[in-house]
Formats: sequence, C-alpha cells, structure tokens
Amino acid sequence: MTAETSQTLDRGLRVLKLLADTDHGLTVTELSTKLGVNRTVVYRLLATLEQHALVRRDIGGRARVGLGVLRLGRQVHPLVREAALPALRALAEDIGATAHLTLVDGTEALAVAVVEPSWTDYHVAYRAGFRHPLDRGAAGRAILKARQGRIEDAGLALTHGELEAGASGAAAPLLGVSGIEGSVGVVMLADTVPERVGPRVVEAAREVSEALR
Repeated sequence: MTAETSQTLDRGLRVLKLLADTDHGLTVTELSTKLGVNRTVVYRLLATLEQHALVRRDIGGRARVGLGVLRLGRQVHPLVREAALPALRALAEDIGATAHLTLVDGTEALAVAVVEPSWTDYHVAYRAGFRHPLDRGAAGRAILKARQGRIEDAGLALTHGELEAGASGAAAPLLGVSGIEGSVGVVMLADTVPERVGPRVVEAAREVSEALR
C-alpha cells in the first residue's frame, strides 16, 4: 500500500530542487509551468519558504535559494560523520595512518571527521575543521576527479607534500551519494603512498558511500 504523502510539502521540496538547479533563479510563471500548478499556489509556496529563509526573491522578482538552506546543510555534517566513523576507524587501524572524511564546503574542502590509529608510535596530526583549497591535497583532488568524471581508477588521488611537508595522502571520492560531494582518505608521514593503501582507501570510500545512500 502506498504511504499517504503531503502534496503541499512535496511541491515545496520540488520548488527548492528547481531553484537549486539554476544559477539565475526562476519567476513565478516559470515555476508554475514546471510544477504544473497555478500561480496562486506558487505564491503561497514561496511565501512560506521565504518565512523560513529557504527562498529569497531578488529585485526583479526571481526566486532563488535562500541562506536558510546553508544552515540546514551544516546540520547534515554530524549525521554524515556518524555514518562514516566505522569505516574510518577500520581504515585507520588497517593502514596505521590518520583517516579522514572530507566534504565540499563552498569552494573549499572541509575535514568533518578524523580518526587516528591507536597502535602507531607516531602519525600525522589532522583535525576536524581543517580547510584547504580543492585543488590541493588528495582529499580535494579526489573530489575534483569525480566532478570531471575521471573515475576510471575509482577517482583515487595520491599527493605528497601539498598540505604538509613530508606527508603523503591518498583519497577516493564518495560516489553515488545524492547531494553530497566528499572523499575518504588517509594522510601519513612517507615519501610515497604504499601500493596497498590505494585499494584500501577506495574500499573505505565505497563503504561510506553505501552507508550514506
């Protein structure tokens, strides 16, 4: 039996998705056409979404995604972190290196979860909240490879010395997770990444992706 759903909520979510897919916003008429409803319904939907700062309208009357969506997005980080921790712990212990989950935050890569190995004499210190450009470091490069469709090797990225002198990194992107751009990786004190590390990082990224679907 099909579960009963809210038509109004469904329409409101569709409005947000339509606005998120455009850079220039949409008019009431355009939204009315895309949703297949009259303009009065669209006005009511927009007024409600504006009250929650999820939608804003510019001087020309075009509706755009509001800053409230960003605040909701920040609340997603703890949920994603919790889902990723088991795979990150296993990765850190297996490899003996610091494992991390990194998500895109604007134009930067943001580490949202970090797990250090328990048995090593030393390892790279890496903290949650660390930010860096997407085009520097294995975590960001893996995400960019996924954006560009370069996933013939599961998007694996290897780097050395880009974020910290003497440290090497390996990361693989999260694939098939709607609405989330990110990667799973490790960072270690080594001149090169050992051959066995890459496949293990790809496996961990796959595990996290499956946990988030």
